[in-house]
Amino acid sequence: MSTKDWILHLDLDQFIAAVELLRHPELRGKPVVVGGSGDPTQPRTVAATATYEAREHGIHSGMPLRTALRRCPDAIFLPSDPPAYEAASERVMNILHTFPVRVEIWGWDEAFLGATTDDPETLAADLQHAVHNHTGLTCSVGIGDNKHQAKLASGFAKPAGIHRLTSDNWAETMNHRPTQALWGIGARTSKKLADLGLHTVAQLAAADPRHLAAHFGPTNGPWYRYLALGKGEAEIVTTPWIARGHSRETTFPHDLTDPADITHHVAALARQVAHDAGEAGRQVTRVTVKVRFTPFLTRTRQSKLPATTTDPDTIAQAAVTILHRFDLNRPIRLLGVAVEYTPPENDQPTLVTLE
Repeated sequence: MSTKDWILHLDLDQFIAAVELLRHPELRGKPVVVGGSGDPTQPRTVAATATYEAREHGIHSGMPLRTALRRCPDAIFLPSDPPAYEAASERVMNILHTFPVRVEIWGWDEAFLGATTDDPETLAADLQHAVHNHTGLTCSVGIGDNKHQAKLASGFAKPAGIHRLTSDNWAETMNHRPTQALWGIGARTSKKLADLGLHTVAQLAAADPRHLAAHFGPTNGPWYRYLALGKGEAEIVTTPWIARGHSRETTFPHDLTDPADITHHVAALARQVAHDAGEAGRQVTRVTVKVRFTPFLTRTRQSKLPATTTDPDTIAQAAVTILHRFDLNRPIRLLGVAVEYTPPENDQPTLVTLE
């Protein structure tokens, strides 16, 4: 086999749960749910992850812990411990950097790797062994010609497997699948495509780009067909990720109805994100307020600041002013404040055009 460029996607298996099982080996093979304080009777706390044994009961990330308890009364609930997950992730990413690959980190539990080799499967196996030997964690590795293919391939490889999905076997593997199987097409877009008679990847790949552009816009429409053809980005970006903004939010154990109380919480959240921006050495240029009314209606409003700042009073006042643009006529279960940073020096703003 000749040497060529490959994209690999390494995805740590049930990462958060796996970190917890390393600390609690007696829980292996049992349904374990991680989230919040670990108390499933507390309102408005959700699962961060669940072991495969818990998933067999229909439990998934984002599910309220109370619902998880009803679905699996025998489940074991553990509190979330982000510092432990960050430390475990850092150990894994450090291992990846010891290999002759280009590493683009995408989160705690996944990274894209660029490699030039004549045997990507052997490289993938070596990566798996190194990660497991040094951390005790397992991972799945997808191999592709681009990120889209590699990302989907790692999903087919789970758990702890290796799978290759390239232009050579794309049609055989993907054409019969629903459009939602593509990375970047969610349930809403898939439904809209189905309304146009496009139910499968093959049907989307054969669609007229002009027809798609008329329904989804000149960028998104043709892009969906591009995905259905198995195309995607093949560049590995190794520069460190720099946050474009920051947010804080609070879900309240009891609904808020008092306007003064609501204003107090928004101002406090705004001061917190202002402090965070100052600690990060970043200037704030825009403020967004998020309000979730009961039961699940979420609205956001935002405003650009007249001048960049990290002054807590200025940002708090801007957030309160934005809050007054909401019609606060129903109980509130969540409040959030987000800020957008000015780009770092020599960093050009990115125009996001995809869904």
